[in-house]
Amino acid sequence: MNTDPIADMLTRIRNANMVSHPTVELPSSKLKLELAKLLKSEGFIADYSEKQEGKFKYLTITLKYDEHNKPVITNLQRVSKPGLRTYMKAKNLPQVFGGLGIAIISTSKGLLTDRKARKENLGGEILCYVW
Repeated sequence: MNTDPIADMLTRIRNANMVSHPTVELPSSKLKLELAKLLKSEGFIADYSEKQEGKFKYLTITLKYDEHNKPVITNLQRVSKPGLRTYMKAKNLPQVFGGLGIAIISTSKGLLTDRKARKENLGGEILCYVW
């Protein structure tokens, strides 16, 4: 049993990027689906889809590479962990690489990027950094 499914998702994406796999498959959940949706809207992944095999749902993420076959996602870093949650107010939200990367925040209005959360004046739990 996995105690931190978000860290598992980020690690699977990171590992697949390092060996230039076109897709990565992982167990699905509502939070992982929202995270994949956010990564697609920000241009870090090409696509995602959910499929059901028996009673289990799987999330397939299609990774994105540039013209030189280098991954678009340079790194993913988990911030808030089950043992140590990290919360911040809207005015204290970090900028990742001066705005080149994103921080994914879990707010009362769902998952948002750091820019959108600052714009809507919402703080929350910082799930991860992507750049």
